[in-house]
Amino acid sequence: MVIGKKIYFVSDLHLGALALKNNKERELLFVDWLQSIRKEASMIFIMGDYFDFWFEYKKTVPKGFVRSLGVLANICDSGTPVHFFTGNHDIWAFDYLSEEVGMVVHKESTTMKLLGKKFFLSHGDDLGKKDFGYQLIKNFFHNSLAQWAFAKIHPDLSFRMAHYWSKKSRLSYKNGDALVKNIKTEEQYLFAKNVEAKEHFDYFVFGHCHQIINEPLNDNSRLIVLGDWIRKFSYGVFDGNEFRIETIEDNKLKEYRITI
Repeated sequence: MVIGKKIYFVSDLHLGALALKNNKERELLFVDWLQSIRKEASMIFIMGDYFDFWFEYKKTVPKGFVRSLGVLANICDSGTPVHFFTGNHDIWAFDYLSEEVGMVVHKESTTMKLLGKKFFLSHGDDLGKKDFGYQLIKNFFHNSLAQWAFAKIHPDLSFRMAHYWSKKSRLSYKNGDALVKNIKTEEQYLFAKNVEAKEHFDYFVFGHCHQIINEPLNDNSRLIVLGDWIRKFSYGVFDGNEFRIETIEDNKLKEYRITI
């Protein structure tokens, strides 16, 4: 294998989540992971919900995350592309991450060829979703007037409101660690099967549901769901021949005092 020809994928870190008490340790672990892969990574993909909440005011960006953003900026400056997909928790990313950090920001699902294979890439929060209420909320968040109005709220209040809402979400983990009982009934699986029937992709790579899934759609196509950086500490690695999902070793989790 040629060094520098691996592509890495990670999703759902939810840095800054009020529902989680180990945000600093998880960010330090992420920084350590970035430093460990940077020499052999030809590209890095962050597949959404990197932040638990993110909103860029015209002259203000959220407090925190400087350790990981600094490393990501350094990786971008060194010539390694880092692709950032907005998730449902960090949907309001405008130009800071691209202009200051140097990442390529994707706000929609994207297809591309990587090491000779076709990929369909998305955070995956609304793929195949038939929930009208969810679609209504997402359209509201994308509305430029709503974004303008939110920007008029003082950051101390707006972020408090956003984190309170997020704390009520799956990050409470009352049901957040439930296993997928039947993958073939899941929305992401059904969406990928439908797309694959019309156009072939070797890999569909999603985040969002906090589960680890590496499932064949047919003999030549696979569905990948990357897990998370909350309990599973998982990531994807593609070397041109195989897509693997790996996890952080237990000794690293203990080193950063993370209770799972």
